[in-house]
Amino acid sequence: MTHPSNTRRLVDTQLLPLLDAWPKIDLHEGLLADLRTADRLPMPEPSEAAQAVVLERHAASGPDGDVGLLVYRPAAATTPVACIFHIHGGGYVIGAVDAQEAQHREMVAGLNCVLVTVDYRLAPETVFPGAIEDCYAGLAWVFAHAEALQIDLRRIGVMGESAGGGLAASLALLARDRGQYALAFQHLIYPMIDDRTCVRADPHPHAGEFIWTPHNNRFGWTALLGQATGGEGISPYAAAARADDLIGLPPAFIATGALDLFLEEDIEYARRLLRAGVPTELHVYPGGFHGFDFDPTAEISANARRDSLGALSRFLKGA
Repeated sequence: MTHPSNTRRLVDTQLLPLLDAWPKIDLHEGLLADLRTADRLPMPEPSEAAQAVVLERHAASGPDGDVGLLVYRPAAATTPVACIFHIHGGGYVIGAVDAQEAQHREMVAGLNCVLVTVDYRLAPETVFPGAIEDCYAGLAWVFAHAEALQIDLRRIGVMGESAGGGLAASLALLARDRGQYALAFQHLIYPMIDDRTCVRADPHPHAGEFIWTPHNNRFGWTALLGQATGGEGISPYAAAARADDLIGLPPAFIATGALDLFLEEDIEYARRLLRAGVPTELHVYPGGFHGFDFDPTAEISANARRDSLGALSRFLKGA
């Protein structure tokens, strides 16, 4: 497989400081313990409204034990509100349930919703279907406790970034197929949804040089699946793009950068959702690499966050 190179010239110039500061890492098992303890976003000074958000720790009963949940609730809610069920990213092998606390507090305060984020088990210690079953157990807990949490059952949706977006897409499929819980939306930020990207004969020549590379992608997928990528029989509950039928899924928002390794799999999933009659909003940001939206000052990142929050606001209102 030919790997992308010489694509720095295509990066939005305002993102170059972030790109230069981002550690260049080729994942292997020996790195995971240190990366997991270091995987935290900077904690900016929270707004007064964000400080007032209530954070509770709960546990759902999963197939192999308790599944930890963080529940963020608006302090002054008096009537049932919508809920975001969030799944963190990290290539299925790293990431932490509390890594985005500052962002989640601001979201709950600004959107006047409940946000629940799930501490699913990571690969390679836990292979498929461990992580998706943990997420399903967490979602079941939210529906079971909706009245106590003042959540409107009609306005619960899933959200995730990268591997979390992949799990969110697979969770939407699993919820549809099991028929127990109706989701209002799926909000997917550069979702990691297709293991076959690892073995494409004609990979995108400009996507994937930075941050999440073909090497890291192969490592993450192999760790999750417990087998080689690209083979037959991979479940859509592991790799959502493997699903044959997308009819009946909840409305979708999908966003990715034009230089993100997941660009083509995300565009293709959006195309297939639209063909299946699923209302779908797709955003591609020129000059954006994987994780670009976390840049605090770049205009492209601000635009991506604005678009994401705008779509969430519409979803949460039931629009």
